[in-house]
Amino acid sequence: MAELVYDKTGRLLFTKEMKKEYTILLPMMAKIHFTIIKNVFLHYGYKAELLETEGPEIAQVGLKYVHNDTCYPAILAIGQFIHALQSGKYDVEHTALMITQTGGGCRASNYIHLLRKALVKAGFEKVPVISLNMSGLEKNSGFKITIPMLRRIAAGGLYGDLIMNLDNQVKPYEINKGDSAALIEKWTNKLTDILASGHGFTRKELAENLDSIAKDYSEIKIKRTPKVKVGIVGEIYVKYSSLGNNDLEKFLYDQDCEVNLPGILGFAMFKVDNRLEDYKLYGGSKAKYIVVKKLMDYLTDLETLVINSQVKYGFRPITRYEHTKSLVKGIVGYGSKMGEGWLLTGEMLELVECGFENIVCTQPFGCLPNHINGKGMIRKIKQHDDRANIVAIDYDPGAPRVNQENRIKLMLAVAKENLNKSESTNEAGKNTKPTPIKVKPIKKTEATV
Repeated sequence: MAELVYDKTGRLLFTKEMKKEYTILLPMMAKIHFTIIKNVFLHYGYKAELLETEGPEIAQVGLKYVHNDTCYPAILAIGQFIHALQSGKYDVEHTALMITQTGGGCRASNYIHLLRKALVKAGFEKVPVISLNMSGLEKNSGFKITIPMLRRIAAGGLYGDLIMNLDNQVKPYEINKGDSAALIEKWTNKLTDILASGHGFTRKELAENLDSIAKDYSEIKIKRTPKVKVGIVGEIYVKYSSLGNNDLEKFLYDQDCEVNLPGILGFAMFKVDNRLEDYKLYGGSKAKYIVVKKLMDYLTDLETLVINSQVKYGFRPITRYEHTKSLVKGIVGYGSKMGEGWLLTGEMLELVECGFENIVCTQPFGCLPNHINGKGMIRKIKQHDDRANIVAIDYDPGAPRVNQENRIKLMLAVAKENLNKSESTNEAGKNTKPTPIKVKPIKKTEATV
């Protein structure tokens, strides 16, 4: 059995010996992305498992061990961890937990400390917690992030974005229900094998695999019918996590809607771009700026690959990050960068522009930047484009699900009325079938991968 080792501050370390014996539990957020990324950890010899547990009891466990005035995502993530440890499913003497730590101004940087405090209170003080960060905040001899691992993780996130986007475009219209879901399973398994074999993350391999995924989805038989188009934005955890948003995507799908959920790549580009904006606003190290700029060029190149694959097979492409950024000029400043910052406002403007004017803005309790750039910008967005039909939904332990869904249904009632008005104008032989967006494939940038 691995010996427990502590650092000078009293932090329990995850050691090399633990890597062989311990199962690492990961919180769930975006299922497609996280499943592929979890499998990358398995490839590198870690015993990792994603927590897919849901239900109101998880929030109650979180409230028992976390101050109820903290962010709702913290209550859920920590509650899910402790709920798992209390379930009896895991050997707590051979279990570790992993949580992200950005090091920025968001309170999410302190989730790891809240988690450790909660573990002590719940009697699991001997369970080590691993910080997944890129800032060198905490180090453990048993867990190291390497460049090859990062490239696989980045590839996994990119594949996840494409599959999620195509699934949302195809699923509402598929003739044989379940075809799109079958492709999710097929490509999750296939990409796991590809990445484990040492392939799938170079530029050429990414382009080939992205094309193959898009081609597969283009072959699903669909029947286009008029549907209400709804976009989802908000704080990153509640935006993607079915636990955090009460399975919002499924609810909208059951209401006969087509959903547009902006990808994680845009958020990653936003975080990197913030460093460049900091340099422009406040100055700093020129060498650091150059390194960050190269990283931004790399992510822009990945974005181009996804767009080209979507356009090639007739799908609606994701919006370029630079265009989303340009939409907020004169509305909110680029210095508003805590949490989702100005990107949240930009995504709402982007969705309205591309025909998803009906938007659910997910607002978790405790996230002030989200409320400012989300709910706080609704009036400004409507002044900019009166097509916007936005509802801000608060997610917290005390918010009844039925109330949330009823407020969304009110928004959808307006959306359906607008859709019917639009359809009534398409008479006298006009084709009501949605017109494909014509976008020319974007040329390869000079960035190298």
